[in-house]
Amino acid sequence: MVSKRSRAELRAKKHMRIRNRLSGTAKRPRLAVFRSNNHMYAQIIDDTVGNTLVAASTVEKEVKAELEKTNNVEAAAYLGKVIAKRAMDKGITEVVFDRGGFLYHGKIAALAEAAREAGLVF
Repeated sequence: MVSKRSRAELRAKKHMRIRNRLSGTAKRPRLAVFRSNNHMYAQIIDDTVGNTLVAASTVEKEVKAELEKTNNVEAAAYLGKVIAKRAMDKGITEVVFDRGGFLYHGKIAALAEAAREAGLVF
């Protein structure tokens, strides 16, 4: 009998395929996104040295205070603005977008579009 893989396993496999194709450099770091059932997390990472340069999530007090819910499209869009603002403050304008194996729609797309509107180039 053929067993069906879980969604988490499929997403992890997609993410590894994506990561084989792209990586962040000092000049153009990687904007990595993770979405759980309750929160969203975004990091800007320089893969050459393995450092997180900028991070933001809906778990943080100052971000959570601005949101009614932490797991909807509006929260994702707000997080996109926050991560872009923090990146601009550190002098990062260009990134590579890593959707983390998630499909590019809904919350992931909202975060990406908000980050683009706030000034990040990808």
